[in-house]
Amino acid sequence: MTLTPPNELAGRLTTGLLSFPVTHFDEHLAFDEPRYREHLAWQAGFGVAGLFAGGGTGEGFSLTSEEIDRVVRAAVDEVGDRLPVIAPATGGTAQASAQAVAAQRAGAAGLLLLPPYLTEASQAGLIEHVSAVCRATDLGVIVYSRANAVLDDDTVAELADRNPNLIGLKDGVGDIERMTRTYAKVGDRLIYIGGLPTAETFALPLLQLGVNTYSSAIYNFVPEFALRFFAVVRAQDRVAVYQMINDFIIPYIDIRNRARGYAVSIIKAGLTAVGRDGGRVRPPLTDLTDDERAALATLIEKVGGTS
Repeated sequence: MTLTPPNELAGRLTTGLLSFPVTHFDEHLAFDEPRYREHLAWQAGFGVAGLFAGGGTGEGFSLTSEEIDRVVRAAVDEVGDRLPVIAPATGGTAQASAQAVAAQRAGAAGLLLLPPYLTEASQAGLIEHVSAVCRATDLGVIVYSRANAVLDDDTVAELADRNPNLIGLKDGVGDIERMTRTYAKVGDRLIYIGGLPTAETFALPLLQLGVNTYSSAIYNFVPEFALRFFAVVRAQDRVAVYQMINDFIIPYIDIRNRARGYAVSIIKAGLTAVGRDGGRVRPPLTDLTDDERAALATLIEKVGGTS
């Protein structure tokens, strides 16, 4: 597959909503490729701007490097001719760099660099980590600022200067001052992607800070609602945005917040609720209770969930 130029990928991703599909597992919690492919084909049919395989919603943190390669190859083969497929890079520098190489070989259009596992690091250390992964690939790289890898404005500016194929910053913090300083310093050199759970909650205010698209987990099971919401955000229709937040987003968040780790579990439960069998999550995550599943199904019916 022909390499997607990083600047072309950046332009394409900002044209619409971004899909972060779940990764399906069978009854033994092994990767279920047929169900995953079926889900991707359905996801690709609604008009999103890009698909991120094996990201946070896709439980990339629980996948081995070999599994990530299988997930990415399946996604590229299934929908890569319709959507840019962004592969994950996880773990420490050596592992993330190896995954970047594998992603390019698999035909991915770009790379999402997730925070390194567990260890804390200085800004100088994060610069070296991100730069090493960027050097390992010709793909456009988006770095996820979150958890133990929160990047300040000076760090983002230096990374943008040092790495021509760094195309984006995904924000998982929601610090208004940090984002304002970053955009003021870096401007449109990068694209900015909202990455907070649930991203829809922050979409309208972050739009004013240069964050003009976001990763939608709910797109997995209510794609038409998710796209309608994205449209009213882009139109800055405050009345419609807050009506949809009241109708669905807030009660959805109330269910999600009942247990740690439900940000992924509730997405798989939502898929099952619309008749598409999201299956189970891998430990250490836990699945919703029966009562929580019932409450979610009732909420989805109110907004016309589709299957």
